[in-house]
Amino acid sequence: MKSGGKKKISKAEQLRLQKEEEERRLKEEEEARLQAQQEEAARLEKERIEQEQMENLKAKDQERRESELAELHSLEQKFLSAQQWKMDYRAYAKWEHYLSCDGSPDPTVLQEINTFMSLWREDQNEDIQLVMEKGEQVLNLIEKLQFLLLDTPPNEITEQETIQYQESILELQNLLHQKYNGATERLLKTANMYEDSASGNMQAVIKDKNVTFCLWANLKKKVRFKNHMFYDAQHGFDLPKSLAMSSVAVRILHTHYDHVSPLWLQCQSVPKLEVLDSKEFTQHSKDNIEASEEEEKKAREEPSMPAAEEMCSDGRKSAASFRENSNSIADINETEEETEKKSEVLDIPSQVQDPPIQEKTNDKEEAITDENVVDLQQFVPVGGVYHIDALQLPPQVKQIKDWSMVELLGGGLEAYLYPPEEAEDATHPPIQITLRLSDTVMYFDNPVIARWDPAGQQWRTDGIRHITYETQEKSLTFEMDAFYTIALLQDAHQNMPYQAWELRPTGMDEAVLTVTTVFATIQIQIKGNQCMLSSVVVEEKDVLSHLTGKWISPHDLRAVLQKAGVNIFPGEYSYKYVSVNKKAPLAEVRAYQQMALVASAFAFARSKWNLEAGQEQVVFKVSEHLKAGSVEDKDWSLYMFNGQKAQKLKITETSEAFSEELDEDSEFHSTLYHMLKDFASKEAIAKVEAASFLFIDAVYQLLLATRVLTYS
Repeated sequence: MKSGGKKKISKAEQLRLQKEEEERRLKEEEEARLQAQQEEAARLEKERIEQEQMENLKAKDQERRESELAELHSLEQKFLSAQQWKMDYRAYAKWEHYLSCDGSPDPTVLQEINTFMSLWREDQNEDIQLVMEKGEQVLNLIEKLQFLLLDTPPNEITEQETIQYQESILELQNLLHQKYNGATERLLKTANMYEDSASGNMQAVIKDKNVTFCLWANLKKKVRFKNHMFYDAQHGFDLPKSLAMSSVAVRILHTHYDHVSPLWLQCQSVPKLEVLDSKEFTQHSKDNIEASEEEEKKAREEPSMPAAEEMCSDGRKSAASFRENSNSIADINETEEETEKKSEVLDIPSQVQDPPIQEKTNDKEEAITDENVVDLQQFVPVGGVYHIDALQLPPQVKQIKDWSMVELLGGGLEAYLYPPEEAEDATHPPIQITLRLSDTVMYFDNPVIARWDPAGQQWRTDGIRHITYETQEKSLTFEMDAFYTIALLQDAHQNMPYQAWELRPTGMDEAVLTVTTVFATIQIQIKGNQCMLSSVVVEEKDVLSHLTGKWISPHDLRAVLQKAGVNIFPGEYSYKYVSVNKKAPLAEVRAYQQMALVASAFAFARSKWNLEAGQEQVVFKVSEHLKAGSVEDKDWSLYMFNGQKAQKLKITETSEAFSEELDEDSEFHSTLYHMLKDFASKEAIAKVEAASFLFIDAVYQLLLATRVLTYS
């Protein structure tokens, strides 16, 4: 009987098969080892070749570095030409004012401004219309002084002049408010001449572009008339019964400007970053840099006053108090010296150093732990200030035959104290206020309501409650414990970081800067040394049309946009409130300079890879752009720059990962200008060389003000 099982393999056969398997395995391992060796050798050879090529490129860059920097420096003389032009223009404007003899004072001449204020103080004609007319002149004088404090280089202004201008600003602000008080008193003395036919009480609304003046006098003292709406202004109030039975007047004085907040807030400048690295520029350029830094320091640090600190009549401190606000900045500057040395970045202002360095603050700043105190580095008043006052009703004019008689009181305009001092512990009904928000201001979110605390020199949020915000009517209703000066505050950084930006030439010495935020798209035209707000688009609708179409300076444009609630200008401490893509100052500032130098022929835009490139270098999109219209996606190329080396990248905006690999047939260059020159047409380079120094400076100022490479 045959077995049905498999044929049994002999032991010798098994050994033979095992030997063959072992030989095959060893052969495969040897082949794999040889292949790995070959691949490693190929890789090393490739790396050697790439390294050799890289060394050759670096050597080539180093050889021509001196000549490229010299050529760039020749172009950068346009920045110095712009500064000289500004200096000449300031001197010319001063001379033109002198020749005009129009009766208006030169606010920089102490004798003239003091004479102007003395004459107005002595003028007893306090008609409200005349005060408003004179007020516009006063506001112009204040703006001139503020502009001089921000724009004048330190070699053109002494410390004594700086103090003088600050004191003049405060005195002019104070005098203007005193005159509104005088005009209020004059109106209240003749309140019975303005009786409302329905209620028998006095009500008046007087408006101009700077002020909305609302006044109500309780002549009849009837409880049913305890609330009132100024329909011409859409401001109103509802009084407690005790006030409705009293000789009281209510004034809502809405100044469309802010003369209440500390002067440092009103006069703060954009952090300025000037030409860097003195090793590579002439001493002339270095001196200019240091002067620019000193200007920045002066603009931020209010100098000390020789006289003792004094309080203005409205409770605001004199210029001497501004030293307190600059202490933390001075401390920061000291702590940054070591960091500047370590990073080998010379002549870089403190405000663009790495945020961790700036975390040191003075005792005063650290001591602010009261949650009711508004942080003015984060929130800023927008839309002006509302002075809401309860006033004693003065004796009224009486007509006796042909005579008008009135009892004169020596105290002037008196506040009506509410709640009464003798009953501080008692509970008193609140005052309800309704305010119509200005149409000339954008509130992207419900504003924060704060009251001014004269004693603490700060805005506070306590004492205000039951806030109702009517979006459609653009009005606010709230209750407050007493009569306060009110401001509506907005987060200064709600438009940061930007979602996108683009700088595109539109003609000779013309360009357009577009900044897109989460709320709005802002388009700014640049022509020569001026800017024009083209549009502000919110939810596909054009807004703030009253601001568009007007050519103004970059400085004025910044002030106008911030006043309108559209802030795209980071401040000194913005890094605390925005998740910033921090960049080394050398890379950021040099990029702005060289972008401005070539902005007449090249377009620039945000690249998503700027976030991935690290803090030592910036990445942006570039395209030669000589024709009208927008830049097509296919025309953009990516460039990386660290302030000392520029390169064109192989990756595109749609690549899967970031890589510093050079684009094919491209080299390193010491400057962005020469990097672009490699791929530029002769026409583009000709436009760059012919660009006006005023246009270049205007572009540079806007790039510095918006900090698009860090805050996007």
